[in-house]
Amino acid sequence: MHVTAKITGIEYSPLMCRKLHTFDFSQLDKALCKEATFYLKIGENRLAVSWWVSAKRTRSYPYARVYDSLGYSGKKITIIPIIKDEGKDGDRDFLQWDTASLMSLFGVYVIIGYYKDASTNPKYKNKVTNQRYDIPYIKEEIMKLLSYQSDALHWNISQLEKAGDIAEKSLKAYADISKRLSVEMHSSDTARKRVSKLLQGKETFLRVSRELAKKAQKRESITEQPKEKLKGTKATITITNYLGGKYFFTSDEIELHNDRLFLIEGKHTKTDRLPSLGDIKDGLLRMILLTNLKDVQVKEEKYTPIPVLKLTTGSEFKIKPRHRVLLNRLKEESLTNGFKIMLNSQYF
Repeated sequence: MHVTAKITGIEYSPLMCRKLHTFDFSQLDKALCKEATFYLKIGENRLAVSWWVSAKRTRSYPYARVYDSLGYSGKKITIIPIIKDEGKDGDRDFLQWDTASLMSLFGVYVIIGYYKDASTNPKYKNKVTNQRYDIPYIKEEIMKLLSYQSDALHWNISQLEKAGDIAEKSLKAYADISKRLSVEMHSSDTARKRVSKLLQGKETFLRVSRELAKKAQKRESITEQPKEKLKGTKATITITNYLGGKYFFTSDEIELHNDRLFLIEGKHTKTDRLPSLGDIKDGLLRMILLTNLKDVQVKEEKYTPIPVLKLTTGSEFKIKPRHRVLLNRLKEESLTNGFKIMLNSQYF
């Protein structure tokens, strides 16, 4: 099933953001080593900063990191690598246009960075770990952003216009890492083909990224994830924003009940505990999108969307006091923002 919808703006009150620690600008390198999300103090200014381990949205809970910054009313930044190459024995991911566009919807300013240093992975011959950003470059971009007066959308477009140049810096850095550590990286030829498309400009970048996003959406819609304890039907969701930008997602499970369309985001664990907090916050970022959908249609029929965050556990799960605290906080967030919480087979 395919669902289409529009988003004209975001209204949401996050209530589960963790308390963030504050670091001075001179401590940025230390902050990136210690915290996934933090405050950065620059003179009299303060920014909420999160960073992505990889450009891919499904690694290391980047949505949870961004979620933790959303409780701050000032400028929010997220740092994303243009390329993440773990070496020939690992993965390689590239930034997608739609990732930056999605951050624009949340009012989050993206700084596209690149990794400049790494260590050898002791378990694999051709794999690196502990990758570290080019800190002087990140600092330079943060200082530009500090005086930037326009909104996140325009800043993020300007970042994407520089994506080709940043990718060139990334490839050079990986070549240096490969030589220094004697680790074979992925083929630079295929990377350069991708980079050459970025260098043609943001329209090409947009087209290529959307093609890849559509393919990923299709794969996800027909793949059953063993970690997901779901019984309904998956669906693809294409969301259009007020500028015509498109976002491609899947709903883990959907149900039609008369004129109501239940859009269910599933988070599962096999244990006798709740899914991890990172998983839950990842789901909450999806709820921010789903609670702001307008003009929701299936085959040109309009429906009222009912967003649901579904948590499933192992069969031995029993609600304990520590679970109750988290569930009560979740319940408060759901009531405040207009979505439902399902715990295993029952609404909570």
